[in-house]
Amino acid sequence: MNQEVAVSLDTFIQALPKTETHLHIEGALPYDELLRTLDPVAYGPDPEFRRRSYRYPNFPEFEQTLLRHALPWYTSAERYHEAARVIFAAHVRQNVRYVETSFHLHVTEFIDVPGTEIIDAILSAAPPGLEVRVFAGMLRSAYDGPLRSTIDSLEDWDSLAGVDLHGLEQVPTEPWTFKVWERIRAAGKVTKCHAGEFDGPSRVREAIQQLGVRRIQHGVRAIEDPAVVRLAAEEGATFDTCPLSNIGLQVYPDIASHPLRALMAAGVNCTVSTDDPLSFANSLTEEYTALATQGGFSRGELAQVARNGWAVADIPAADRLAWLSEIDRLAGA
Repeated sequence: MNQEVAVSLDTFIQALPKTETHLHIEGALPYDELLRTLDPVAYGPDPEFRRRSYRYPNFPEFEQTLLRHALPWYTSAERYHEAARVIFAAHVRQNVRYVETSFHLHVTEFIDVPGTEIIDAILSAAPPGLEVRVFAGMLRSAYDGPLRSTIDSLEDWDSLAGVDLHGLEQVPTEPWTFKVWERIRAAGKVTKCHAGEFDGPSRVREAIQQLGVRRIQHGVRAIEDPAVVRLAAEEGATFDTCPLSNIGLQVYPDIASHPLRALMAAGVNCTVSTDDPLSFANSLTEEYTALATQGGFSRGELAQVARNGWAVADIPAADRLAWLSEIDRLAGA
């Protein structure tokens, strides 16, 4: 790729009005700007786990690395606000205009701060021109413990956009989840579920058919069962994919092997996000660039990825139409 084409591609990606719909706020902690200020010795420059070549050996190792680095920072609502302020400023620099982020509901227990205060702290950090929606993420075992009363009150949290089930995917979905997710949807909130990342397509089917979810976080391993892919397309499910995260976690060996294009071609609405930039040192711009330079995505395909995010964004219809029209203009449609 010559310099002229490369610069033109960079300009095109920057100009696209983008969305980020799969982002864990704890996993997005800015390493250099914030974490290193706590202890520059303990958190040194260029740690191995943040190098693009690094591969996590398994999910538990990834999870422990993330928590070991994130939890020392997130000790108060004020710390959530400060982290969100820096995170969102980076979004604005990349021309990201809409963000859905989740916070780990279990942290409310660790630091004794109500979830509503954490949500307000995150939302108050959003700069003008950036729409932010906050979700409560929780483990599959969350209900069997001190968080039960908190979970039972989630539908009454006005500032909460919805919920997300995450953690080790091989853990079975417990019966409480189905009732809680149905109740939260009835309250007008969005329900999400991590599925089809480390476990196979059957978990995507379960999320759609049993849990009633239409926002699948990752979902990529649905590609292993054409019937599940058809189900996702027919039910209007969205897969909020994170390609560089999938590479770092060895779900796929490289971008060229990633099924994003095949899923989109099969009619599944797929978005692209960064997942946990603290762990992968990635940005949304880098995700789009990798799709183009390593995955062979055309500008039309990149534009479609951007459109897919706006298709599920929780914004007024007129705003959605305006952003889609801008993407069409840039893509020459």
